Amino acid sequence: MPQNTRHLPATSQGYTEAAQILREGGLVAFPTETVYGLGGDARNDMAVAGIFEAKGRPRFNPLIVHVDSVETAQRYVEWSDAADRLAHTFWPGPLTLVLPLREDAGLSPLVTADLRTLAIRLPAHPVAQDLLRAFAGPVAAPSANPSGRISPTTAAHVAAGLEGKIAAIVDGGACEVGLESTILGLADGPVLLRPGGLPIEEIEAALGAPVAQRAAHGALTAPGQMASHYAPGAYVRLDADKAGEGEVLLGFGAVECDLNLSASGDLREAAANLFHHLHALDALGAKGIAVSPIPGHGLGVAINDRLRRAAAPRG
Repeated sequence: MPQNTRHLPATSQGYTEAAQILREGGLVAFPTETVYGLGGDARNDMAVAGIFEAKGRPRFNPLIVHVDSVETAQRYVEWSDAADRLAHTFWPGPLTLVLPLREDAGLSPLVTADLRTLAIRLPAHPVAQDLLRAFAGPVAAPSANPSGRISPTTAAHVAAGLEGKIAAIVDGGACEVGLESTILGLADGPVLLRPGGLPIEEIEAALGAPVAQRAAHGALTAPGQMASHYAPGAYVRLDADKAGEGEVLLGFGAVECDLNLSASGDLREAAANLFHHLHALDALGAKGIAVSPIPGHGLGVAINDRLRRAAAPRG
């Protein structure tokens, strides 16, 4: 049934209203430093089911739970020394840890897709932090977009995909990082389950040890692992030096293009621009988006991961 989606300001009153919607089982989109998330009470089966319904997301794809502190995270997962070291170094920030689920966690089994692990993080965006404190509970929140499509980095992106399907959107401006969080498994790890807004090199430096890579075609063990994901309406062609017929070019570095992720070759700038530029180019109605080569180090690992999934064959 269509809803009247409310657009709430990033103010104390907006947080109060958004928190009340969450308590009542409604869905609220809100900004994190990575992308906008679609939040629901992680303890409420109906709220979590509503997330899957609004997004058209497969039920076997688990969700990330967002919390307001390390102490809150420890209520839901079996903590470890490695988790403590990483949380101390990188939280709040774009790192999700996958840890064994506590027996007494009290979360909806839909959140974990019946796995015995939970993906959990403490976001850095002040709007997300204020909302989490106002709600005072765990919020399950995948990206606030129809499943498989380009992730949203502005409130307008959220509205374009989910207006009328969710209760509210808290407008906190554009997301700074622009890529989803890095997901690190610690249950049998450390293992990189999804590259993201925190480069793996920084994680390895903090741990003082190398991090294993997830098998490319293994079963889903964390969010964001589906082969086709983050896709615009147009097809995506990678490692292009120029646009072909009917294509627009998403550039990187000193190239002539329709939009440039970073003319100076700055991977942090490119990450912040990736989804916003894909949205903008898709809106032009071209049949294809050609993309310049992106270096495969630092944040380039996550950028290339998203682009490969955007370019993958669609079911």
